[in-house]
Amino acid sequence: MKIDITNALKFTGEKAYAKSFDYALMQMETLNSGSGAGNEFLGWINLPQSLTEEDIEEINTSAEIFRKLDAVIIIGIGGSYLGAKAVIESLSGSFDRDTPEIIFAGHNLSGEYHAELIEHLKNKEFGLVVISKSGTTTEPAIAFRLLYSEMKKRFDKETIRQRIVAITDAEKGALRTLADKEGFKDFIIPDNVGGRFSVLTPVGLLPIAIAGFDIYELLRGASIAQDICLEKNSENPALKYAAIRNILYVAGYKTELMVNYNLKLNYIAEWWKQLYGESEGKENKGIFPASVSFTTDLHSLGQYIQQGERNLFETVIFVNDNTNAPVIPSDDDDLDKLNYLAGKDMEFVNRKAFEGTLQAHIDGKVPNILIELDSIDEYSIGFLLYFFEFACGVSGYMLGVNPFDQPGVEDYKRNMFKLLGK
Repeated sequence: MKIDITNALKFTGEKAYAKSFDYALMQMETLNSGSGAGNEFLGWINLPQSLTEEDIEEINTSAEIFRKLDAVIIIGIGGSYLGAKAVIESLSGSFDRDTPEIIFAGHNLSGEYHAELIEHLKNKEFGLVVISKSGTTTEPAIAFRLLYSEMKKRFDKETIRQRIVAITDAEKGALRTLADKEGFKDFIIPDNVGGRFSVLTPVGLLPIAIAGFDIYELLRGASIAQDICLEKNSENPALKYAAIRNILYVAGYKTELMVNYNLKLNYIAEWWKQLYGESEGKENKGIFPASVSFTTDLHSLGQYIQQGERNLFETVIFVNDNTNAPVIPSDDDDLDKLNYLAGKDMEFVNRKAFEGTLQAHIDGKVPNILIELDSIDEYSIGFLLYFFEFACGVSGYMLGVNPFDQPGVEDYKRNMFKLLGK
């Protein structure tokens, strides 16, 4: 992974950035020393290098059993599903996918969605991976109750026991109680890892392994990123990212657009939005995280980005891989006037669209941060996830907030429970 902040420095100046980088370095020390707010939730920092061979083998063994099914439903919300969803979507084919079918539930309260899911599973052999620290979070708890009920109608007790895995607290909570009572296979959510930082725990690793992807390589990429992000030098990509986005925020750029030119990265952006939005959006502070997919969204939001309020900046992820790109053929009639592209592959066109858009947006006073990946594979995605996590911890401390709590999330729940008569 490479990060280029040249087209953001034009809007901040070298001196302001240098001061911001020095401050980022200080806050990295706060993070690493465990002396900052939320220090009880720093288990993710060394996570890629703390998992043992036995830990990974246990996950892969459970995954192998579930791969024999027609479908596996991952039940969770927020960090309990977004990391797994992001990795699986980025590594999967756009159309044909291997079995089992990976389905996500419990991340919304739509009755229609869950009714259609139950109907979809009617003639399928399916299993459940239910992810919840407490077991009482409303959305996943309802989804689990519905799907567990369906299992009881169709399968015997031993089959159900083999087809449910609980990922939950080690000692307490409703899901822990049920798993112990029924003998479900279980994995532990570490107490010192918050949900939005949990993708490299069994929360993310088990669904990713069930989907057939190499979690060793994912963790290897994250492990290399851990080494690099802990280095105290001016080329540390996490410090560069934290420093430039914070000085842009001070300069009045309050919205960050995560941009991709590959549809497979759409859910990486969704995961990133929770990571940064929930970590930084508190005390009336924080950059608002949003996302767009180019070139698709250039035909909807492109006008606003080019000429709307000048309070946004872009972080662009571009993948330098044209391995599978089809070559544009020549056409005798050339009615669409595209013969000038004949012989070029589609990623060549995609890159020129990226380069042209980048220049247009810079000319339109939109600062740009560029992140380049050589390819989309387990190693690269593992590196990218850890990079964003580490930069988030530093960035939150730079902002002066606790990056590891989320007190505002409880407000809607209190109102909802009151209206529901809890």
